[in-house]
Amino acid sequence: MSSLAKVPLTVAGAEALRDELHRLKTIERPSVVIAISEARAQGDLSENAEYDAAKERQAFVEGRILELESKLSSAQVIDPKSLEDDGRVVFGVTVDLEAVETGEKVSYQIVGEDESDIKQRKVSFSSPIARAMIGKSAGDTVEVRAPGGAIEYEIVEVHYI
Repeated sequence: MSSLAKVPLTVAGAEALRDELHRLKTIERPSVVIAISEARAQGDLSENAEYDAAKERQAFVEGRILELESKLSSAQVIDPKSLEDDGRVVFGVTVDLEAVETGEKVSYQIVGEDESDIKQRKVSFSSPIARAMIGKSAGDTVEVRAPGGAIEYEIVEVHYI
């Protein structure tokens, strides 16, 4: 992926990344520094498991901070409420679906890859179900290839919330 590419994120997703970044910088980073200094005070570092664990944790925290800063700097934050509501499925919207065969109803919000969480009914814009829905409108039928075969859904409603 090009470093110039903008990665879509919802407002809530960007907020969650900012919150995690703040926590890492204000809580995790200082606590790791303290743990390293306490482990150093114990003497011989060559056989000091606490020191090794603290250094490992520090590497993880610093790596995650860099990753979050990078994601936030390349993010294009999209608020579905600010989009023109023309009824089409686009990034950020919530879509009510009904399985054609079973009548099962389900709702999904189309979100960025870092935000997707099937338990919270948030699907990545690059997932098969989101790709099938994008550009469609209420009343349209979409076919989603699932591990158990193709499933047809009717788009019941599109919410710009």
